[in-house]
Amino acid sequence: MSGNQWRRCSACKTPIFHGAIYWACSVSTCNQKRTQLTFCSVDCWDIHVPIANHRESWAVEHHAPATEQLARDAESGKKREPKRVIAKSSPSGTPSSTTAEEVLIVASRLKNYVRSRSDFNTSDRVLEPLSKLVRRIMEKAIQNARREGRQTVLDRDIPDDLSEL
Repeated sequence: MSGNQWRRCSACKTPIFHGAIYWACSVSTCNQKRTQLTFCSVDCWDIHVPIANHRESWAVEHHAPATEQLARDAESGKKREPKRVIAKSSPSGTPSSTTAEEVLIVASRLKNYVRSRSDFNTSDRVLEPLSKLVRRIMEKAIQNARREGRQTVLDRDIPDDLSEL
């Protein structure tokens, strides 16, 4: 490593310099002394997530030690509370602007249903149009609940006649 370089990004191999912000994976196996995965950006961390096959993870912001001496002392010192970034694909992530485009259908259940009814396979491309349809049905159900002065959507709010959507 060069004099001012602390480590390299685990994904793109870009140098991470002393005092720079870097990102680490929240999953403990990625942070063990043996692996110590570090990323130069959230995009590089995001590349790592599907490869590592994490169920739930987020990027944690860290600051590289300002000097080589601080790098040696960092293990014994107290660290500030790190910033967390939830993965876009995190199943239990917080609602985001992509909520309107998320797939709402459980693929495995739909595929099992179709297979048990017809012995057919089901394409993954079916999930998005079905999700759009479910969104339209639920928007109508929300309107029905609101019209009746409730903040809870009930089964009776779901329209029987889907032609009015």
